[in-house]
Amino acid sequence: MSAPTAAAAPALRIGPLELASPVVLAPMAGVTNVAFRTLCREIERDQQGSVSGLYVCEMVTARALVERQPGTLHMATFAPDESPRSLQLYTVDAEYTYAAAKMIVDEDLADHIDINFGCPVPKVTRRGGGSAIPYKRRLFRSIVAAAVRATEGTDIPVTVKMRVGIDDAHHTHLDAGRIAVEEGAQAVALHARTAAQRYSGEADWSQISRLVEHVGAVSDVPVLGNGDIFSAEDAVRMREQTGCAGVVIGRGCLGRPWLFSELAARLDGREAPTPPALGEVARIMYRHGELLAQHHGEDKGMRDIRKHVAWYLRGFPAGSEKRVGLSAVRTLDDLAELLADLPADEPFPTDGYGPRGRQGSPSKVLLPEGWLDDPEDDATALEGADAENSGG
Repeated sequence: MSAPTAAAAPALRIGPLELASPVVLAPMAGVTNVAFRTLCREIERDQQGSVSGLYVCEMVTARALVERQPGTLHMATFAPDESPRSLQLYTVDAEYTYAAAKMIVDEDLADHIDINFGCPVPKVTRRGGGSAIPYKRRLFRSIVAAAVRATEGTDIPVTVKMRVGIDDAHHTHLDAGRIAVEEGAQAVALHARTAAQRYSGEADWSQISRLVEHVGAVSDVPVLGNGDIFSAEDAVRMREQTGCAGVVIGRGCLGRPWLFSELAARLDGREAPTPPALGEVARIMYRHGELLAQHHGEDKGMRDIRKHVAWYLRGFPAGSEKRVGLSAVRTLDDLAELLADLPADEPFPTDGYGPRGRQGSPSKVLLPEGWLDDPEDDATALEGADAENSGG
């Protein structure tokens, strides 16, 4: 009798979670809902035979979750077969962090909790939230500690996602990475831009390398890299250049939900699947619309698919009239009719890669008055810091 075959080692381990692929979908507001995640997982399963990466739900607000606001509970929906279920929290204080994480544990709402410390949106940072928080070391520590305390004794790992810092004069990622590990975080993801950059310019992957070295000196907690991964080859280069344990994909997958199959293959040393021709892209677009209609209802689902049209058709010769029609689609039947006569054999365009979605320009980060005065001792969240984000 031959010896049993040993189980393949996981490509990425986040606490008790073992992933066959070191690829993570970044939470994106209004994008990474259950419809989009289901679509990505279906494509990966069809092309790779299984679902191997981690697909994170769009960010929800801890306070709104605890208050059981209907919109937030709807955003936190997972597919019946979705595993692991990954939920990202926006939070600004230890109290609501603990309450939300405890609710997730007690009601079995998710298998993984990520905490957002990277949002650069002005309405968030000016109230002391998102990427402003890691500058307040004690506040940051208290939030991570609260989430870990709430999940003690469970198989639910807590991770954090952050930026390099507020701006070039106020880098926070090395201290934040160390603190997160000290408080029990099981992975640290870094978007290699400052908040001041927002999504402009180029991500500085050397900062990921620095964090890998910094965290690696004190623990074996994995560091994940994020920023400017628009193709499978970008992911390979990031791993080679930085030594990061995994990659987090945001804007690069907009209109390209098949990217995760390409990434999984290339990071496993295999040839990536051929990008789809326009006929297959049209089928994927319809399936996306169908899933959105199931999640939101047909009216809202069709309004939601409109923003994806330009991303899906980037570089394809679809014509302005067709694009205008798709950007105003109202029903699934309309969507099917508009997609039906696209040239099915048109190959994926060579210029279909590159930056997608928001980019904008760098700008000064809006912060509460006096926020930069005391980086070490102040552990107080600003009153109302979560108000504008309550509900997700």
